[in-house]
Amino acid sequence: MLLALDAGNTNITIGVFEGQRVTNRWRLRTVGEQTEDEWGVLLRNLFALDSLDLSRVDGVIIASVVPPLNPTLASMARHYFQREPMFLTHETFTGITIRYDNPREVGADRIVNAVAAHDHYGGPCVVVDLGTAITFDVVSAQAEYLGGIICPGIGISIDALFSRTARLPKVDFREPEKLIGTNTVGSIQSGLYYGAIGMIDGILERLIAALGPDTRTVATGGQAQLITAGSRYLKVAAENLTLEGLEIIWRRNQKG
Repeated sequence: MLLALDAGNTNITIGVFEGQRVTNRWRLRTVGEQTEDEWGVLLRNLFALDSLDLSRVDGVIIASVVPPLNPTLASMARHYFQREPMFLTHETFTGITIRYDNPREVGADRIVNAVAAHDHYGGPCVVVDLGTAITFDVVSAQAEYLGGIICPGIGISIDALFSRTARLPKVDFREPEKLIGTNTVGSIQSGLYYGAIGMIDGILERLIAALGPDTRTVATGGQAQLITAGSRYLKVAAENLTLEGLEIIWRRNQKG
């Protein structure tokens, strides 16, 4: 049994794999102040609720973009699972070649997404990850990570609109009932939803023009389902893409 953790700036997504299949998945808030015991108790309780045995975990792999959290997660893995965790870095064997100017700058989650996308869909491929930031990551047909584009995330836009205005309320991100809002909440929701889709489709149009008409596209992250419902270019939402990439990388390194 493999335990995979994707530690992002907003959430930590946790997956349990039996072989190559994710059987359990949870999403927790990223709380940097939590101790290794607090993380351990959280995971122990999640395992217990799903009738999973901690002792069956024979591997732990972590992709983290929150460096201060890494020592805590590492200690948690050692003390609660008796395993030395594998942290993904630009130096990890992944099966793809990183063509970034400085590979150290590439976030672990972006590498993992590229690995999973090329494994599942081939290349060229563009992964749109809708997290704290919206990232576009490009993988060539030759399994090369070519780079990408980073934009402000939807949550950041919501927070900025609320904090920088005196009378606009904070709203949930959802598909609006109609395009033209007839109240303030509806108007904001329409602007957020169609604004995000317009930005994503505009960038994808340019990327597809540069890479060729056979370019595949896939969305992952918290709002992937909502965005693919309205997008012209995104038709596949892969909720577990990052976790699946971690499993692929773990398997490749065990074979190695």
